[in-house]
Amino acid sequence: MDYLTINKEAWDKRTTVHVKSQYYDVNGFISGKSSLNSIELNEVGSVEDKSLLHLQCHFGLDTLSWARLGANVTGVDLSSEAISQAISISEQVNIKANFICSDIYKFSELNNEEFDIVFTSYGALCWLPDLTLWAETIVKSLKPSGQVNIVEFHPFDEFILGSAYFSSDEPCVDEDGTYTENCTGEKSKMVTWVHPISEVINALISVGISIESFNEHPYSPYYFEGFEPVEGGEYQLLHSGQNVPLVYSIKGRKNA
Repeated sequence: MDYLTINKEAWDKRTTVHVKSQYYDVNGFISGKSSLNSIELNEVGSVEDKSLLHLQCHFGLDTLSWARLGANVTGVDLSSEAISQAISISEQVNIKANFICSDIYKFSELNNEEFDIVFTSYGALCWLPDLTLWAETIVKSLKPSGQVNIVEFHPFDEFILGSAYFSSDEPCVDEDGTYTENCTGEKSKMVTWVHPISEVINALISVGISIESFNEHPYSPYYFEGFEPVEGGEYQLLHSGQNVPLVYSIKGRKNA
């Protein structure tokens, strides 16, 4: 199965919807609004004059938000439509950035640059079949003692709704629409994989990343069906009256 072609087509379609959505609020970003959330801002820390690689950057709002904070940024994404939109937005707001259209495994084969920080977030890992190759991409892209930050949706909420928690050799193949409010109902075929948190952490450790922190968060900065708003603008999900973990975050460092 050519999952890259299938998923690229799906994300090309999604991008044309997303750039017009209130969910992403491109106009707000162009006016100066940051797309970054408190979790990643607090855990990544200062990026002033640091080189930052954003893997699976979609159409670049987070990448460009890091640039506004002083980082020298490079964003990588599979979708050619997403990269085209990222370049267009960077030109509109006059922010210098480097955007590369590639799946991250191929990027790893061709890239010779090392970065101070590698960042990835929110719904990225489910599109990858092999987390060891993903982790190797990260460690190869980092300078000695360079920092990696992962902020990702917690798999537990999907588990209590009936999805698998542990990984399988077979991917999940679905026909689905997108998650923004302006979704027209058109569905696309998509190929994804399940990765328990232990697989993520062990992949990083296996390639020489020292884990400095691992945190679980009982809220999400993004709304999905069934979530309830909480103070501060985030959302929660309750199960039997108790908070479900919705986001986890990992900070690690490449061994010198």
